[in-house]
Amino acid sequence: MFVARHLCEKSVRIALVDGEELVDLETEHDDLPGLLASGVGIDDLASGPRTPLSDAQLLSPVGTPPAILAVGLNYRAHAEEGGRELPKTPIIFTKHHNCIVGTGAEIHIPEVAPEMVDYEGELAVIIGRRCRHVPKDRASEVIAGYSVMNDVSVRDWQRASPTMLMGKSWDTHGPLGPWMACDPSLDPHNLQLTTRVNGEIRQESNTDDLIFDCFDIVHHLSTAFTLEPGTVIATGTPAGVGLYWDPPKMLAPGDEVSITIDGIGTLTNPVVAEPHTQLL
Repeated sequence: MFVARHLCEKSVRIALVDGEELVDLETEHDDLPGLLASGVGIDDLASGPRTPLSDAQLLSPVGTPPAILAVGLNYRAHAEEGGRELPKTPIIFTKHHNCIVGTGAEIHIPEVAPEMVDYEGELAVIIGRRCRHVPKDRASEVIAGYSVMNDVSVRDWQRASPTMLMGKSWDTHGPLGPWMACDPSLDPHNLQLTTRVNGEIRQESNTDDLIFDCFDIVHHLSTAFTLEPGTVIATGTPAGVGLYWDPPKMLAPGDEVSITIDGIGTLTNPVVAEPHTQLL
């Protein structure tokens, strides 16, 4: 089962993917955190209007997550390509929720760091219910589903601060989608992940290379604080980021990034120069 959000006649709808169509849910909620918190069975609500997928304007499956938590250096090959020791405990950082966009939305290259923007294809975990102190062997019970995320990173800003927040949270630098996969038979620890830039394969790995798997991460985070429904956890990126190619292959306006995770789908975003906007 895939759960999507889309824009329909100027309103946001939550829908199930049924073949080549979206079936709207009969619900007052327009975002997953509220719907998940309600505890209502999602598949029981799929009785609304249908929209062909080819006509749908998909949004991020979670529009405003209560938190975006991310794990650094969590693939063995990625740690090795950067000459780093394997971490003994998960390296956790956050991304600001304003970075979230959906598939098809633009990734902006900022004027202040035009040559330092990088892609990071990642498996994202979406928390399904409020939880704390989750044992690893019960972590699957609190996960609503999985999605694809691009943890876009401005490398010089990332390295300037130990928390990494400023390098990870620029507007548009958190593409998530194309939807949330809720298939209980999906094994999150044996999924092929492929990142392409302009059709060229840059990252090709499997989630079996994770150092700390999805259940480890949920257990670790929930030891310290409560996880709320709709929380997004980016589980880390495999080897092949632009920074470590020789020479580096950073993103530039005109590029297109596509990240595919088998069993979930493909997240695709064009890259453009940051528009000139004045908000004050």
